[in-house]
Amino acid sequence: MPGTVAETMEPVVRALVGGSDAVPIRFWDGSTLGPESDATLVIKTPDALRRVIWSPGELGLGRAYVAGDIDLEGDIMQVISSAFAMVDPGEEIVANRLPVRDWPDLLLAAKRIGALGRPLPLPPEETRVRGRLHSKGRDATAVSHHYDVGNDFYCLFLGETMTYSCAYFEGDDTGLDDAQTSKYDLICRKLGLSPGMRLLDIGCGWGGMVIHAAARYGVEAVGVTLSEEQAVMARGRVADAGLEDLVEVRYQDYRDVDDGPFDAVSSIGMFEHVGKARLSEYFQKVRDLLSPQGRLLNHAISRPHGSPSMGRRSFVTRYVFPDGELQEVGRVVSTMQELGFEVRDVESLREHYAQTLRHWVGNLEESWEEAVALVGVGRARVWRLYMAVSALGFEAGSISVHQVLGIKPTNRGLSGIPATREEMLKQSVSEARAA
Repeated sequence: MPGTVAETMEPVVRALVGGSDAVPIRFWDGSTLGPESDATLVIKTPDALRRVIWSPGELGLGRAYVAGDIDLEGDIMQVISSAFAMVDPGEEIVANRLPVRDWPDLLLAAKRIGALGRPLPLPPEETRVRGRLHSKGRDATAVSHHYDVGNDFYCLFLGETMTYSCAYFEGDDTGLDDAQTSKYDLICRKLGLSPGMRLLDIGCGWGGMVIHAAARYGVEAVGVTLSEEQAVMARGRVADAGLEDLVEVRYQDYRDVDDGPFDAVSSIGMFEHVGKARLSEYFQKVRDLLSPQGRLLNHAISRPHGSPSMGRRSFVTRYVFPDGELQEVGRVVSTMQELGFEVRDVESLREHYAQTLRHWVGNLEESWEEAVALVGVGRARVWRLYMAVSALGFEAGSISVHQVLGIKPTNRGLSGIPATREEMLKQSVSEARAA
């Protein structure tokens, strides 16, 4: 009979991560598997295996990490990418189920180390929202779960712009704050913003887009969010910038906005909350709010064709984005055109989001003790794991992010619209300020 936990667990590790030599693993008895490295997967208690038995794959492993039964020492992305190096990049980094052939080894190992038993209590950070899917009430609860964890916590890793979406890195030496500013400029120029125009920003977060558009392009901007904490901070940032005469931030569902028309609508990192069943309703509402020849810039995480959206038993759904859904960009384009938009530009920023997330993970880890003090170790672990796995997903191409620009035609069609992206972006920030 094997004498150490490592010897007992070796066949289980092979089933879970594709080989015992892929990543260093240390068990609670001090025994180890794999090569020596500063980046190590630590199995701290037999409860880790019990959680995997009851929820095989992604959710069980995620629960074990949030609960502290598993730890990731060193470079978290190196640990994860090494552990799951044999997983097809087109699949989820952790499968949702173990193959049937691996269950005998799993159960035998669990019996030997005393991991069999009833399901353990769920970490308190896990949630399941109730009510009719994507109703206003349920959407507000889901959004609050993710965003209302404390503005101070987000300040630790988002940077000075307080922007919680993909940045746009114009060079290898571009910093996070400059890249977020470049992203806002990219969107403003695609929207053709100029002084006197009205902009609606759906899912305005902490006000980054409306502040940037008003300050640099002279527009009148309305931002709406379903996070009360975001709305409070965004209003404060607007006041600090001296833009209260140009910018209004509302705690409001976009479906309740009724004071159009707007010359432009931006939606940056909100679309993931809409849901497949409500795509037509969403784009119809935006179209109704736009003036003739008004523009929509929809910036959203997307999934490759044929890959599943976030399932109900995924780690992200239970811990990060309840009810979140990723759409395939082709469906987005088709739905927009079915609702009367002319789609003029589609751009992928996939690599930029991987780089953004690496900045966020680094910032969070640099402020780890403060993050734990603000939100607790479990929630800090949720964000560390989700952002690290997401960065690897963008790098591998299992998820992407697209900006889709649509224009609402007049009764006589479209005229005077730039024909190419180069023409659309040729207006510089200085020209916008002088306009």
